[in-house]
Amino acid sequence: MTIEDEVVRKAPLFTALDDAAAASLRTSMDSIKINKGGVLFKEGDSGEHVYVIVEGKLKLGTSSGDGRENLLSILGPGEMFGELSLFDPGPRTSTATAVTDAKLLSLGHEKLFPWLRENPEVSLQLLARLAQRLRRTNEAVGDLVFSDVPGRVAKALIDLGERFGKQGPEGLHVHHDLTQEELAQLVGASRETVNKALADFAGRGWLRLDGRAVLITDLERLSKRGK
Repeated sequence: MTIEDEVVRKAPLFTALDDAAAASLRTSMDSIKINKGGVLFKEGDSGEHVYVIVEGKLKLGTSSGDGRENLLSILGPGEMFGELSLFDPGPRTSTATAVTDAKLLSLGHEKLFPWLRENPEVSLQLLARLAQRLRRTNEAVGDLVFSDVPGRVAKALIDLGERFGKQGPEGLHVHHDLTQEELAQLVGASRETVNKALADFAGRGWLRLDGRAVLITDLERLSKRGK
């Protein structure tokens, strides 16, 4: 199994399948490449495909009527999105934009539904994925009400570290690829307030900033601040 195959098998579409079934499903999927900054679909577009990220990162976000943007999530290799339209057909609820150059696999509903009928365990995996998303949404709403901005920043960095971080001799290196504005959108705060929180964490020796990456040098204290 190649590294790319291992990444794809992490997606909920594939985890419940044996190797033969997974290989067959993958052959029915289309490969898509999208450049950094490219938009895969926009909020309000009709949704008829499920996507699995093979390489790179994408962000899902929404916009308000006055032009303000809210970043819902950052997704990377092995993660899946677009499955909400399977159970609730309708317009896309967010805009999907490439944070880096990315490679995706796409599967249309007309090809997916026969698989769901023949492999009901896949439906359970998809429902579990939707339940996880709902739980994360509820947590995010609670954080906006009960947590201060530094706490939300710390929690976001820990989450990004768990998914994209690589442990090194100096600490956990998290190459999140986000601008300061995007990080602020992710925690629902102004860029100035987020920058102040990051500077405070750096001053305490909990992390070091490095462009669109961060080196977490004191994971324990940062984790406590994010609770």
